[in-house]
Amino acid sequence: MCNKHKACSTQKINAIRPVSDACDAAKITQVSTIAASPDEGCQSGDSCCSAEPEEPAASSGQPSTESTGLLKSWKVAGMDCPACARKVETATSRIQGVVNSKVMFATEKLVVRVNDAALFSQVEAAVADAGFTLNALDGSTVNNNGDAELTGWKKTFKDNAHILAISTGMVIAAAFKGTYPVISEWLFILTCILGLMPIGAKAIKLAKSGTPFAIETLMSVAAIGALYLGETVEAAMVLLLFLIGERLEAFAASRARSGVQALMSLVPEEATVIVDNTRQKKSAALLEPGDIIEVAPGDRMPADGELLSANASFDESALTGESVPVERMVGDTVMAGAVLADKVVCLKVTSKQGENAIDRILHLIEEAESRRAPIERFLDKFSRWYTPLMMLVSLLVIITPPLLFAQPWETWVYRGLALLLIACPCALVISTPAAITSGLAAATRRGALIKGGAALEQLGNIESVAFDKTGTLTLGKPQVTDVIVSGSLSEDELLSAAASIEQGSNHPLATSLVRYVESKGVSILPASEQKALVGVGVEGMLEDVKWILSAPSKLEVSISSEALERIAALEDQGKTVVVALCETEQGMALQGLIAWQDEIRPDTAEAVAKLSKLGIRTIMLTGDNERSAASIASPLGMDYKARLLPADKVSYVNELASQHRVAMVGDGINDAPAMKAANIGVAMGGGTDVALETADAALTHNRLTELPAMIELSRATLNNIKQNVALALGLKGVFLVTSLLGITGLWVAVLADSGATAIVTLNALRLLRHKSSLD
Repeated sequence: MCNKHKACSTQKINAIRPVSDACDAAKITQVSTIAASPDEGCQSGDSCCSAEPEEPAASSGQPSTESTGLLKSWKVAGMDCPACARKVETATSRIQGVVNSKVMFATEKLVVRVNDAALFSQVEAAVADAGFTLNALDGSTVNNNGDAELTGWKKTFKDNAHILAISTGMVIAAAFKGTYPVISEWLFILTCILGLMPIGAKAIKLAKSGTPFAIETLMSVAAIGALYLGETVEAAMVLLLFLIGERLEAFAASRARSGVQALMSLVPEEATVIVDNTRQKKSAALLEPGDIIEVAPGDRMPADGELLSANASFDESALTGESVPVERMVGDTVMAGAVLADKVVCLKVTSKQGENAIDRILHLIEEAESRRAPIERFLDKFSRWYTPLMMLVSLLVIITPPLLFAQPWETWVYRGLALLLIACPCALVISTPAAITSGLAAATRRGALIKGGAALEQLGNIESVAFDKTGTLTLGKPQVTDVIVSGSLSEDELLSAAASIEQGSNHPLATSLVRYVESKGVSILPASEQKALVGVGVEGMLEDVKWILSAPSKLEVSISSEALERIAALEDQGKTVVVALCETEQGMALQGLIAWQDEIRPDTAEAVAKLSKLGIRTIMLTGDNERSAASIASPLGMDYKARLLPADKVSYVNELASQHRVAMVGDGINDAPAMKAANIGVAMGGGTDVALETADAALTHNRLTELPAMIELSRATLNNIKQNVALALGLKGVFLVTSLLGITGLWVAVLADSGATAIVTLNALRLLRHKSSLD
């Protein structure tokens, strides 16, 4: 096989070092492959070559020099809700020299870019001052607020000690109320003061770090006001209910993050590395591409790796949902987190630190958080001016009646404080992110990764879905079905020539043809001057003779009517046909026809039927001819557009998007522009990196039936958000009126706020158990 093919402009060479005896002395040689990317147009013999995808950017927790500064990441402990994430962002963004600061609530990760490495210590100090604990990505504690080292029941007790202390104090004070009322009153005051101290201290810290109107500030003002009015019982109840509400938020956050934490735990901490025929333990975080690792049955893969020593079975259910172990051959790539099922094997690490399969999914989840839904962004901005405005309104409620209408100060101070507590925006602010986080987590469990609230909202409003054909509606594994000789060559000679100019390409048709020819024992000769003919096919020189493989519709020479009839008959069967032409003295002459057929995914028909039940129109976009496209789309009940080049797909999707909301589902590099043109792009999990990066959502298990379930879940999430906003505003409206009229007091106001927060949180958690009505 020739190493100078010119079918593509890029060439990827993977040098694999010899494996030690400990790995069964697997014989690995240097391999040269021409990297070509699938192109839908090739299904009609169009271009079988496109640009090499860019490598994804590295994601590392270590400082890295960028054009705009130094980047570093930490894990943040103590965040109970998205509002906490914003507090950390505010505290770190205010430091002079910080370029940008971002907190990913789902993965509890803080990423900061600075101009000077010395500022990292200031960032750590600022987070500590805001009341949160930072941990380095290796697990060590950077700043310790007292409980970072606690685990198990000690941590549980520490987390709930504040609630237990106030509850105990209130019970004791209530017990003395009948017999010793003065002692009871002082016990309530002492309970309030001791309970208020940590809340007030945190309010002061947050005010210094740039968040003066935090919920802790409102609670401190209300509790101090209640003590001033002598309402000690209500002051204590205010604090207790507030703390209980905080714990409910923390519980909701931990449930919402459970899926992400389960993903993070799939990668083991240590790996067995083979160095000079000896086994050594090495931290999984320190593995580098090229390291040879040994994995025993029952162990998880610490990184993405290429199987070296023997074929083996791997349980990938945690990643793909497939319960049956998958057989991997020598040379196949195995994903990090997969469990080895049967025998001890050796693998060559292929992923850099922070770039294995698990890391890539986590990176996509982190990206999703920055893509907030429009309604979430609105509520976030709304809460920034809403809280100080309501504090001003509460002040006016307190001072206006006594000053203008000679009303008693005590009555209106009390009602103003109640209004202040009711106006707390916690329930409103958490209503949207709680629902979206639960929706994203539920989708992830089903094998659908949605990149953020904006994508989730768009997905719920989709009216049409456009599908790429190869690798999306079909398995993307076409098989050679027909070889028809029309010239003087034999079938083996025709196959040898066609495979010679196709070898080196990674396109499904090319690799299928080469495998077919090799399986027949036909020799493949070295070809030269191979190049793609965009929109037509591929050409090359074989023994100084020019050969062309072309789509029938792109032929520039005439062929016999008999050949045209055979082409039509094959295309009517849904097969992709390529015409083989060879240069002769009379010009390019027909030498034969080669036909492939791709198998439709087993769940394609079910997925299309479910989308139809949801009232969604489906359409197939393909580079195939009309007859071949109709033979696939019509039985599925889909519309179709045939003979489309990548640019044509973009134009058609733009046309659809101008009429109604459309989603584009694809898997190849050539699908990426159309996916970007659609309102939302959905990538197949087995597709190219470019498609996955471009898409707004991905079907990680490659099951099309999850697409209608994903859309139904998105619609349920949007309904849940509407319910939460209505509950939050409705409860506040009711108790706002009752408090101003003096019907309800402080503790009811706190109960209304904490209750509303708990209700919207629990309502959002219902999405974690959402079941599709289509199943």
